[in-house]
Amino acid sequence: MQPSALSSARNRLRAHRRMAGWLGLTLLAGAASVTLAWFSGQAARQHAWEELTSQANTTATLNAALLRSELEKQRSLPFVLAQDPDLRAALAQPEPEMLDRANRKLERLRNGTGANVIYLIDPTGLAIAASNWREPVSFVGSDYRFREYFQRGMSDAAAEHFALGTVSRQPGLYISRRLGPAEAPLGVVVVKVEFEAVEDTWRVSEGSSGGDGPRPVFVTDERGIILLTSRPGWRFHTDHPLPEADLAAIRESLQFGDAPLTPLPLRENPAAEPGSVLLDTAEGRATPLLRVSQPVPAAPWRINLLVPAEATLAAAEQQRRWAVLLACLLAMGFGAFILQRRERALRHAASQEAARLELEERVASRTAELRGEIAERERMETRLQDARETLRQANRLATLGQVVAGVAHEINQPVAAIRSYAGNTATFLDRGELDPARRNLDTITRLTERIGGITDELRTFSRKGVGPVRPVRISEAVDGAILLLRSRLDHQGVPLFRAPLQGDPQILGRQVRLEQVLVNLIQNALEAVEGRADPKIHLDITTRDGEVRILLRDNGPGIAPEIQKALFMPFSTSKPQGLGLGLVLCNDIVTEAGGRIEVDSTPGRGAAFTIILPEYRGEPA
Repeated sequence: MQPSALSSARNRLRAHRRMAGWLGLTLLAGAASVTLAWFSGQAARQHAWEELTSQANTTATLNAALLRSELEKQRSLPFVLAQDPDLRAALAQPEPEMLDRANRKLERLRNGTGANVIYLIDPTGLAIAASNWREPVSFVGSDYRFREYFQRGMSDAAAEHFALGTVSRQPGLYISRRLGPAEAPLGVVVVKVEFEAVEDTWRVSEGSSGGDGPRPVFVTDERGIILLTSRPGWRFHTDHPLPEADLAAIRESLQFGDAPLTPLPLRENPAAEPGSVLLDTAEGRATPLLRVSQPVPAAPWRINLLVPAEATLAAAEQQRRWAVLLACLLAMGFGAFILQRRERALRHAASQEAARLELEERVASRTAELRGEIAERERMETRLQDARETLRQANRLATLGQVVAGVAHEINQPVAAIRSYAGNTATFLDRGELDPARRNLDTITRLTERIGGITDELRTFSRKGVGPVRPVRISEAVDGAILLLRSRLDHQGVPLFRAPLQGDPQILGRQVRLEQVLVNLIQNALEAVEGRADPKIHLDITTRDGEVRILLRDNGPGIAPEIQKALFMPFSTSKPQGLGLGLVLCNDIVTEAGGRIEVDSTPGRGAAFTIILPEYRGEPA
């Protein structure tokens, strides 16, 4: 073979190999494109289905909210009517005048509340009064002893029961409430709700649902029986077959009259997505639908929504075809993609690195800002705590200033007595009479101990540091507060009555702060009873349910309602010289100790403040 022929053969072989390589590469790209197209179509279909499910759930939630609103609007009415004296009188004495008054009242209430019918049933099950007493289908005189809402209403005090009306032949929810105690019931009052407005709203919504087709709505009870629906022909059907025993029991109870209780032509579609069902039409066609079901709040029902799925599936298939076209375009540009892949990868890596560095820098900057903000907030909280403690100390010192004159009087009396006893003791010593001198010295010792107790209480009360939280005996805190105010109580001639204390209750807190609260409240009581002919202050300490209650009550003029509303608000006061901070600080101190202050006041009859704190039952202090 000639060299030129050999070279030509080699070139053709290389060309064939290149062609085979490109062909294999093209086939591989085509197979990858078809696979990608299939997965893209499936993803598009799944996404469309999820969107439809989300929209349907939102619609079902709104419909459930509408139904719940209608339910809650009527549920309180039977409870209120059960307290009505006219209705109770009509049941107790069913005389013509009483029944006429009850009929007219129920008629007015129906017109005012929007309820369909309101009626009154005596203990025998006989309807003796009704809001529709003027109408041809009046419930008056009907026997409802067989109705579940009557039986359970009499036994359980309240009941709700959905059924078909035996007189009106209209379905509705019967809400009943017993009048009178269980041992001597007077009867029951019943409110019937028919949900016509709700179903009309659903029908309007179904008729205007757009090109996808109607979207039926229906509500089922716990047995699957359809109670409410946008399609009247579906009422009292079931969403699944019921056992014959259940059907017989329902028919015997006449709950739904002679309704057939047959299942809807609705079945699951196992070949489609979860939640897909098929609705068999009279023409023998199976319509694919999405079914969403949600519980109705505050009722043992479920609301169901059927959404046409054909348009959604068609859109998903269309999106799949676009995915196939995209796959073909990807196959055509596969070669160019291979050539540019590395460059793009490098550019992408560089871009990612730059973005990462920028993000790290921004995170570090923001972290520093947040640390600064946290530190500033901690400083502000510290300053606020210091300010609060300073305000409490100022309140204690102001209170101390008000009681110091009285305390000085308390000290002057024993000082004068000490002076007298000391002079007498010197005389006895000069005479050599040691026993009287010793008795005088013992008396002087007791008087100095009394002065020491008063000054210790003053020093403790005025100290800025309040000490750690520890068990505090309530009796000690009360004694300390009364010791500071004893002179003022005596000066004003106000008796402070203390009920005998049962046990030795304790709290976990700071004694000085509790004394500060008690001093403030006792001073307020002294100001309230000032000028009265028979001023009195009562102090009572009790324990109940793990709480210590300190009740301080006066017989002053009381607190006006408008002042009582703002009693614990800063700068709210009825005193010309007051700042309105005393009760605010008292409430703050008690709240910090885990308690509360309750106020009970009637103008002209005095005021009562109750300090309620958690009782401490650990080791004694």
